[in-house]
Amino acid sequence: MILDGAIPGFIAVIPAGGVGSRLWPLSRAEAPKFLHDLTGSGQSLLADTWDRVAPLCGAEQVVVVTGAAHESAVREELPEVAEMNVLLESEPRDSAAAIGLAAAIIERRQPGTIIGSFSADHIIRDTAGFNQAVREAVAVAETGLIAAIGIAPTAPAVGYGYIKTGDPLSIEGAPHVAGVQAFVEKPNRATAKRYLDTGRYLWNAGMYVAHAAVILEWIRRAEPALADGLEELAAAWDGDGRDAAIERVWPGLKKVAIDYVVAEPAAAAGAMAVVRGEFDWDDVGDFAAISRLRAQEASDGVHVFGGSHSNVVADGATGLVYAQSGRVISLIGIKDIVVVDTEDALLVTTTEHAQQVKSIVDALRLSGRGDVL
Repeated sequence: MILDGAIPGFIAVIPAGGVGSRLWPLSRAEAPKFLHDLTGSGQSLLADTWDRVAPLCGAEQVVVVTGAAHESAVREELPEVAEMNVLLESEPRDSAAAIGLAAAIIERRQPGTIIGSFSADHIIRDTAGFNQAVREAVAVAETGLIAAIGIAPTAPAVGYGYIKTGDPLSIEGAPHVAGVQAFVEKPNRATAKRYLDTGRYLWNAGMYVAHAAVILEWIRRAEPALADGLEELAAAWDGDGRDAAIERVWPGLKKVAIDYVVAEPAAAAGAMAVVRGEFDWDDVGDFAAISRLRAQEASDGVHVFGGSHSNVVADGATGLVYAQSGRVISLIGIKDIVVVDTEDALLVTTTEHAQQVKSIVDALRLSGRGDVL
């Protein structure tokens, strides 16, 4: 296994999509989660992702899949990305279409390539541990298997899907790899605790590494029409017919997650393996996650992660505040509060109820208030 430098024959794919509705009103259609600095790093989550993956393959071997509406923002965040390596979706069609499109185009450009998919909006601070896991996953993919990178759980989290591991596998260059018995959906707390106690379950971080052709093969098995559409798009992508092909094909592609059409069927057929990642990882799925991350920086108090700190006054309060509007925000005797104050919307909740923010977004959409979404 190559321990440093770019991995030969490897391309990193960054799907940069999704609104992150549980982070409303901070994350919106025009400014989704991946374009925000949620960690205090001084740059967006997308830029953080680039900094992790580019050394593994070289800047010219990173492909970003994003919405057409975000092209200029993505290019501004990633000045080193190659012009041809920003693949634009005319509208969201979920992860199977996004990753499948990248796989189909890459396979045409560089047949035999191994690709890895790494979300644009996750937080990983242990880059050395991440580096090790990706290199092991590439070694697994070289055997023809699909490799998932699973995260060693640190708590009985209910916001993540899990991977049930099977027996260890003997693959050169991958000392932390096992078979996959099953992918399981987000559990309740009691079930999650049982998973943790067994030591056989990993968090599913949605990171997959495989030959591009293998990804396409599994998409074709599950959804032949989707595969046909992706191949048609890929055939036209680098020529004059791209725009016409997108207009003709993209809207009709089935919206489905890659977990359902690739990962789960491959696991059932014994064609999936999982590398155990010992690095820190968070998908920053809601404001409770941001509060948890910020709490690592200070033991108590209110954490202001955007806007002006001087506009927030707290007395005996704990929680998280995003202060953009310029108004003074005063918090007295309130625990674990979340306040997100933007120019046109105000959210007040608690970390305990952070997952329910999505229901507010759904209600606003149904009521015709798309102007604040």
